[in-house]
Formats: sequence, C-alpha cells, structure tokens
Amino acid sequence: MKTMLSVVFVLLVFSCTTASREYWQPYDESTELAQNADHEIARMRYKLIQSTFLDKDAMWAPFEKELRGFDTTYDALKPLIIEQDIPTLQRHIVSGKLSYESLVKFYLYRIRLLESNPQTTLHAVLALNPNIINEAKQKDRQTAADMHPIYGMPILLKDNINTANMPTTAGAAILENHVPDEDAFVVKQLKNKGALILGKVNLSEWAYYFCDGCPVGYSAVGGQTLNPYGRRIFETGGSSSGSAVAVAANYAVAALGSETSGSILSPSSQNAVVGLKPTIGFVSRTGIVPISSTLDTSGPMTKSIADTAILLDAIAAPDPQDKITLRAPRLTAILDSYVEPSLSGMRLGAMTNILAADSLYRNAVEDLRAAGAEVIEFTPKKIALTGFTSILNGDMRRDIPAYFKNASTADFETIDVTAIIDFNKQDSLLYMPYSQKRLDGVIADSITKEGLQTTISELNTAALGFFQDPIAKYQLDAILSKNNYYAGHAAIAFYPCLTIPMGYADDGEPTNLTFMAPSFSEVKLLKLGAAYERISNYRKSPEGYQ
Repeated sequence: MKTMLSVVFVLLVFSCTTASREYWQPYDESTELAQNADHEIARMRYKLIQSTFLDKDAMWAPFEKELRGFDTTYDALKPLIIEQDIPTLQRHIVSGKLSYESLVKFYLYRIRLLESNPQTTLHAVLALNPNIINEAKQKDRQTAADMHPIYGMPILLKDNINTANMPTTAGAAILENHVPDEDAFVVKQLKNKGALILGKVNLSEWAYYFCDGCPVGYSAVGGQTLNPYGRRIFETGGSSSGSAVAVAANYAVAALGSETSGSILSPSSQNAVVGLKPTIGFVSRTGIVPISSTLDTSGPMTKSIADTAILLDAIAAPDPQDKITLRAPRLTAILDSYVEPSLSGMRLGAMTNILAADSLYRNAVEDLRAAGAEVIEFTPKKIALTGFTSILNGDMRRDIPAYFKNASTADFETIDVTAIIDFNKQDSLLYMPYSQKRLDGVIADSITKEGLQTTISELNTAALGFFQDPIAKYQLDAILSKNNYYAGHAAIAFYPCLTIPMGYADDGEPTNLTFMAPSFSEVKLLKLGAAYERISNYRKSPEGYQ
C-alpha cells in the first residue's frame, strides 16, 4: 500500500510539473472600449478588442516544458537579440553567444510574456509552430559554411499565407480550422533555404477587403491588433497589421506581409518598420489567400534594409504555378544591395504637396541632399483611379474560388464569396461586427471580364503617366512619397515600393519615407534605402517593448 501511494505521489508531482500553466485570462475590456468611444479617428471606436476564438494558452502549451526557467536566460539574451539585424544575429551564433535554439526560445518566451499581459498584449500572434524548437535544434546540428543568411532565422507569416501545419484563416471565422494541404510557394522557398517558420500573425480580415470604414488590424479570429507605439491611440495600418506590429515589438527576426494596395506600406509606416512591396511577378502568390491576381504580392517586413534584402532574396523565385513569375527578370545583386550604399549621383523626386504638409518629409529631403543626392521638387498631377475598386471586386469574385479549389483542402474547395457572406450572416455579432460591406460589393459589382481588362489597361496607362512624366522630365532614379501615399497609383503602375522609418510626430506616431521606382527596380530601391537608413537611423523600439 505504501509503495502504491508513493507511485501515485510521484505521478501527481510529475503531472503537476509538466502540465501547462494558465497565462492568459480574458479581461473586462469595457473601460478600454469606453475610452475609445470618442476617438478622433472614427474607425478606432472599437466594438471589441479581444478575440472570442483564439485560445492563447493552447498556442503556448507545446513549449511549457522547454521554456520553464527561461526568464533568467531571456534577460541575458536581450542585448544580443533586440533590434539586431540578421547579419549580427548570425555572427552571434557563429561566436557561440547564441544558438538557433536559444533564439527561437527567446522569441517564444517574449511572445508569451507580452501577449499574456492585458497591459502589453498587441493581439498580434494567431498561431505558433508546435515543432519550432525541435526544428531549431536540428539547424544547430546542420549548419554549413555556404548557408543562405536566412538559415535558422525565425520568421512570422501573415495569416493569409498557407502553412501545412498551422491554420491559414485570413482572420475569418469560416476558416478557423482551415489547414491547407501544403505550404505556400514562398514558405517552401524559406524552408528550402533553412528559415524557421515561427508562426502566423493577425491581419485585417480578408486583407481589409471585408468591411468598410472598420478598424484596420481587426479580424474575427485574432481580435484587434494594437500599435505598440500607442495602444489604442495610433492605428496599426493594414492589412499586414500583425506582421508590422510583431516586427516592431521584436517578436521575430522578420515577417512576411502581403499587399494589394498599401497593405505592406501602411502598417510598416504606422509601426516604424521597413516594408518592401515587390513588383508584381517578382514573388510568387501561389498558396496565398487572394484579393486580386492583378495586384497581389507578398513582401518582407523587417527592422532593417539588410534584413529586407535577405528575406527578399530568400523568397523570390520563378513558380510554375504562378505564370507571371516566369516572365519576371531575376535580380542577382539583392544580397549585395545594402553593403556599400551611396546617394552620390542619385536623382530623386520630392512631391511639393507633401513637402508643404509634413516637416519630417522635409527633413528627410534635406538629409538626402546633405548625403549627396540631388532632389528635384515637382508637383504631381492629379489623376482619378476611377474603376480601381471594380478591379478588386472582379478579381476577388474569380480569385477566391480559384484559391479554395487549387490551394486549399477538399473540405473547403467549394467556398466562394457568396458562401463567406452567407456563413457570416449566421452570427453577425461574432463573425462580422462591423458588417461585410466590401464583400457585399464584390457580389454587387457587375463588371464583366472584358470590362475588367479594359479598366486595368486604362488605369495602368494613367498611373504610369503619373510616375513616368516626372521621371523622364527630371531623369529621376526614384520618387519620394510618405507612408502609403499614392500606393494605389504604384499598385496599378506595377511599381515596387520601399518604405523606411523617417521619424516620429510630436505625439510619437511613426512616419516613413517611401521610395517608388519602375518595375523590377528592387535592387536600386534597396541601395537607396540602405543609404538613407545609414544617414538617418530613426527607428527606435516602442516604449515598454525594449
């Protein structure tokens, strides 16, 4: 009897030491909602903040044993990891100060620490790779001299990018349990080069082509993403909200976002991170929940130009399933673009309307001039992008069912926009608290296939003229914009864009300088960005997230 009691005691002790703790408790958010009820930005007058779907404790449970007692190690590793770029992290690993395992554990512990606290949670992370620690240990055993710089680096993905071992939800309730059969092409590229997929991050539901006038960064699955520079004060930008927020808060080395029109540029600017929207066709879209096959692309969101170049080089490749990538030129100097940047001889166009309105933009122009660039001021012509919304409507009506047929699973293969709308109507308070006006608009739009092609051609011609006229007149290498200003023009002109922190407003809100250039100018943009980053270096960690 005594022996049996001893065994029971041991089993009880063992179960207590291995059971998952409860880190997250849903809290009463009524005070926070009341405080935002009269926010000067109407769409920040939130109806809810916390997710009613996400079980955060279940997300952290696989790492309970491995992270036990990691608090002391976490504090010691902070100076080696926080705000460090990929080349620096790789040097720390070569020197033995870090390992890929300790780097992964650091981010897992940090995410749990900050996301489990109602005072610091940003509602940025939707899923974590349950195998990530074992994968990191394997990277430590397999390091090679000729590895890609992305090797062993923990990367977060916007949750419209397919992963075969985690749900891909686009933030939507109908996709809560949607786990695709295989990874998106860009994820395969990352894994082939040795990157570690840390997890999935929140986004504006259906990439903000869902509700109209609703908060950016909101999704049914993830709740309301918050900006670390001012929680409930500043917008997160959208739709790659979680990607930008997670990078800004140092939850991972870097993240992938996606953009149709401003969805990388906007959140990058709002969260003081570097964002690159590549030329359409330079990066595959296979396995990414779409809005528009005409305008969609994935792209890097990072804390530095070096990391942006490394991540872009890792994902850019021709994809037989995305035919447009087969016609795109392959740029070979991406990894060298940030090494010895110079502004000498560069000719840049600054827009007079932004110069007149924004002192940070004026300061950036003067910084560029002082560093050797010639900046020519010009007044942009006004063009109306009439019909732009119909391009998105026509494409989404066709591209959503194509995605579920070709890049999903049998259980979801018949989903189209009408099915999504009907599902949400079952519980409008839970599934669509801000309505679904944009999805309704997709169905209501009567644009034909022929009309779609005509509209694309007409707007492309107009947008190209918007950029090419000043570029030709002043022999410009790039045009300078701010945040996601003129993102729609760049989208339909098929121009890549690079946005970089250029400072903070008096109230602390981040602002970015955005470089725009003709198709497949990514290497030139990275060189310009690296040169500007070197002379400005404005990015700083948000308070409370150092």
